[in-house]
Amino acid sequence: MSTDYSMALVPQGSIEGYVQSVNQFSVLSAEEEKRYAEELFYEGNLESARKLVMSHLRFVVHIAKSYSGYGLPQADLIQEGNIGLMKAVKRFDPSVGVRLVSFAVHWIKAEIHEYVLRNWRVVKVATTKAQRKLFFNLRKSKKRIGWFNQEEVRNVAESLGVSEKEVMEMESRLSAQDQAFDLGNDDDDDNFAPMHYLEDKSSNLAAQFEHDDYESHASAKLTAAMSQLDDRSQHILQSRWLTEDKATLQELANLYQVSAERIRQLENNALKKLKDVMDI
Repeated sequence: MSTDYSMALVPQGSIEGYVQSVNQFSVLSAEEEKRYAEELFYEGNLESARKLVMSHLRFVVHIAKSYSGYGLPQADLIQEGNIGLMKAVKRFDPSVGVRLVSFAVHWIKAEIHEYVLRNWRVVKVATTKAQRKLFFNLRKSKKRIGWFNQEEVRNVAESLGVSEKEVMEMESRLSAQDQAFDLGNDDDDDNFAPMHYLEDKSSNLAAQFEHDDYESHASAKLTAAMSQLDDRSQHILQSRWLTEDKATLQELANLYQVSAERIRQLENNALKKLKDVMDI
């Protein structure tokens, strides 16, 4: 195969050309995938890692297309998904007995989700985990342009398990249009420019800086603590606590071919180790 590895990971030129390019890579059989995964996992064979990544690039394209409604460049969505794919390949344990695609889908979506939330608007529309979940689900549930009527708000709230107020607040954020801070030189319009009424006299910059510094420090400690756990414990905590679509104990039990109670024990042990390290 003559297609360059690095070029395939970073879409360039037309998307159609890129899709044709990645579709040239053969889909691996279960036996081939297991062999390459074992060579990577046990021997650190980078050529095997390359084959695993390349054979799944078409799968990333398929996932990235489902996020095309956010108005972001398709090439960037694919590139972020490819990063998730490489992370999944690096962490994939062939002994668990599942196909790589089942394991990688969570990593691919997680990277794309983070990219969407960082770039969809300058002012973030989702600031908590619950709001992020509502953000993505509301985008999928909204079938038409325009505001929901009360019945539609009620149906969405029931289907997503949130309050009607939360649905209306998020829809307001999604429907908001960007407005210039200073509307220009027209005297009439200038009276209504945001610069005249957006001053926040209640803000405390010192307190906000202290809060942000604490959050940054806590995040760094969590990252350092997570790095001291084994890959399986890291994945369990990521799946149970640090992603939007949290996995159930039974889903992880099926993945690792153990009981749900064993997954619960591993989760509790990992959380205890995490707490011990972060309390130091």
